[in-house]
Amino acid sequence: MSARINIARPASGGYTPDPHGFGNSRPSAGYRAANPDDPVEKLRAFARTVEDNVEIYTQPLKPHLPAIGRFLIVGTFLEDSLRIITQWGDQLWYLQRHRHFPWGISHFFLIINVITMLVGSGAVITKRYSEYAVGGLLGVVIIQAFGYGLIFDLNFFLRNLSVIGGLLMVFTDSLYTRKKIFAGLPTLSENDRKKYFLLAGRILLIFLFVGFILRGQWSISRLFVSVIGLAACIMVAVGFKAKWSAGFLVIILSVFNVFINNWWSIHSAHPQRDFLKYDFFQTLSIVGGLILLVNMGPGGLSVDEKKKTY
Repeated sequence: MSARINIARPASGGYTPDPHGFGNSRPSAGYRAANPDDPVEKLRAFARTVEDNVEIYTQPLKPHLPAIGRFLIVGTFLEDSLRIITQWGDQLWYLQRHRHFPWGISHFFLIINVITMLVGSGAVITKRYSEYAVGGLLGVVIIQAFGYGLIFDLNFFLRNLSVIGGLLMVFTDSLYTRKKIFAGLPTLSENDRKKYFLLAGRILLIFLFVGFILRGQWSISRLFVSVIGLAACIMVAVGFKAKWSAGFLVIILSVFNVFINNWWSIHSAHPQRDFLKYDFFQTLSIVGGLILLVNMGPGGLSVDEKKKTY
């Protein structure tokens, strides 16, 4: 049998791995292994180690991040509705005296705001009809800006842009949840919507920090925090290391919120107390939006996603 079928290599000429000459005979000058002693490589290795450890130790918290983020986002609406109810007479007096609302229209304006905020907040927390709830709360933000005459207040405007960004994160989270429920069905258009809403939400969320930079007295510590925070905001906006930069902003804004907007330390009769309380809960809402960003990631229109492709 072996005499009839010879499977040995030819004896003459030697074995040629590329008999047709398609290979490149020149030595390759392509990818070389990274030098482990390079300081940049050491920094990357350290960053990867930190990321791995954080992922491991925060794993038990991750399933609860969407609920925490949603609750914090609607915190400002719950506080606002409670404030309107407890200060009903003062609210009516302001609208009628300073905003020139006719009697009856001012009542209707406040009632619609309270009902929309309570129902919309409950729907966001319970994940019921989130899209309609986000639309209703977005309408409240807009009509309050015009109703109370604060549309041209720069600080109010920037803060509300960030609140809108948080609402867009809720809307995107509802799309993300619905995608998981109907996995396997064609959802190309919904995926595209999710990418664009995530991009818009990321950009709008950072405007609160821009407002923080623009107001207040400058100092060395404020300059340092502003530079670091601005870098994190840019990373969130472009989607580069978005989860980590968003997590960093969550820490910075939480500390800032406790020490700067400490409304509980102000006497209940002092007018500044309501302003600080309003700022405190609005900042909580933006922190909630950043927490949802940490949970979902930056989406398709981001540097992080492009790095996976190339």
